[in-house]
Amino acid sequence: MLIKNKSNILSSEITDRSVYEARRQFMKAAVAGSAGLAMPNLVKAEAKKYANVPIGSHSLPLEVNKEEDATSYTNYYEFSTNKWDSTRLAKTLKTSPWSVTIEGEVEKPGVFNLEDILKNQPLQERIYRFRCVEAWSMVVPWIGFPLADLIKRFQPTSKAKFVEFTTLLNPEVMIGQRSQVLDWPYVEGLRIDEATHPLALIAVGMYDDVLPNQNGAPLRLVVPWKYGFKSIKAIVKMRFMETMPETSWHKSAPNEYGFYANVNPEVSHPRWSQSRERVLGASIWTPKRATDKFNGYGEQVASLYAGMDLSRNF
Repeated sequence: MLIKNKSNILSSEITDRSVYEARRQFMKAAVAGSAGLAMPNLVKAEAKKYANVPIGSHSLPLEVNKEEDATSYTNYYEFSTNKWDSTRLAKTLKTSPWSVTIEGEVEKPGVFNLEDILKNQPLQERIYRFRCVEAWSMVVPWIGFPLADLIKRFQPTSKAKFVEFTTLLNPEVMIGQRSQVLDWPYVEGLRIDEATHPLALIAVGMYDDVLPNQNGAPLRLVVPWKYGFKSIKAIVKMRFMETMPETSWHKSAPNEYGFYANVNPEVSHPRWSQSRERVLGASIWTPKRATDKFNGYGEQVASLYAGMDLSRNF
């Protein structure tokens, strides 16, 4: 069933369900497509690896950003602090072969190649809001599977209270890692109950195709109720821990980037407000939209933080 968010979603942002499903049917038809139709857009659709992936139950019927918006405006400090340079430089990263190390408080640790991780793993499309701490937002159609499904395979012990994620360290190619912007490799983390929440997604694709390098290929995390810096890219290790991991941005600037990083318009970044956001791709004349608490997913996730002071645990 479709999750219904009680948020201030503008009517202009919502795609009619019939129109949205027609888009998916069009893509499927393009894959099966008639050889007699020589339309360029059909040829393009046929080349997309995940055009037939079904729509997931937690997807929102929102109008998505243009693919160019999401693939050309990326934060990837492993390559550059400049969004456009990082997009260009990330194309040089070799993402195959790829493996992920699983360690810590689990019954089944080990090194697993990407093929093993994806084998017999059903994929789905989920359209999610994406909110950056820089106060801009977009809507992206991710392709992936629940993080909870992956975690279950490794059988965490009762001591596993947190999951730490680590990005590839390769300063020869990821030239931003030669700088002192952060303490490399990039590390992020979630509480185990956050990581196993149905909305937390491991993404392997977007816009009906494989993830572009600049968007975190071949494996990235997507946690839609948190700021984008929690959605770690190019994952090579997951460590299950009893204590809270020291994450990269919190380590670098603890007064600015908290461990929880929940989208919260009531808590300003020390250098700017989070109460409103610029919608990526919108006209410069379009007013900023009001920021939704938990990025609009409060009905689903607020219970995770019951009794917590989110102004202190930001």
